Amino acid sequence: MNTTDYASVKKAYDHDGYAFLPAFLSEEEITRIREELNTFIAQQVPGMPPGYVFYEDKSDPATLKQLQDMHRYSPFFEKMLEGSRFEELAAVLLDDTAVPKNIEYFNKPAHIGKATPPHQDGYYFMLKPVKAITMWLALEPADETNGCVRYIKGSHLKPMRPHGRTQTLGFSQGITDYSEQDKTEEVFFPAKAGDLLVHDAMTIHRTDPNGSARSRKALGFIYFGASAKEDLEAKAAYQQRLHEERFEKNEK
Repeated sequence: MNTTDYASVKKAYDHDGYAFLPAFLSEEEITRIREELNTFIAQQVPGMPPGYVFYEDKSDPATLKQLQDMHRYSPFFEKMLEGSRFEELAAVLLDDTAVPKNIEYFNKPAHIGKATPPHQDGYYFMLKPVKAITMWLALEPADETNGCVRYIKGSHLKPMRPHGRTQTLGFSQGITDYSEQDKTEEVFFPAKAGDLLVHDAMTIHRTDPNGSARSRKALGFIYFGASAKEDLEAKAAYQQRLHEERFEKNEK
């Protein structure tokens, strides 16, 4: 992709809060990623801390739904996150030096993959200013039946919506006042393997559950703008609140 392509993507990103880049990676590149992912799951996941690995059903390894910080355990995924085309694109869209923060794995297992609640990534990131970008790379087809991504256009230009606790493992906070009107404004993006979605940290998005017989696997990339600083006070308060909620849950 050249700078002219980047310019057109940035125009859409700035206006809508997201952009869609079809065939960002080739079939050959996706095949290699799948191979590396299978090796990673077999060799690295058993030794990763519980907070970095999530299952729909802990008793069934086939229901693996999410992995965090894969770059810490794999040179291959570290190279995907840092010094890559993804980082280059992030810098252009952020108008800033892109700081690589995380590469994640997301799956919605067939039939049982749960919905991702509507949320804004910036609520989790707690930055001042909220200058960050998330990328979502499809590793296999995603559509309305197995949980493709849904955005609300222009929501990145509005204030942060109120968030509260959810029951979704891996997505502890969701928008509490999400309405039927919000749903009518959603734009959904069916994607093929190799397609890339990018969105601003303030853009509202969600996904439906997977009711199909197919899985829905993807990688996520997170970059902060170098000019953004963590709000340490807000982060500490948030972590304390999560701790209290977990304690209350365990006491019941």
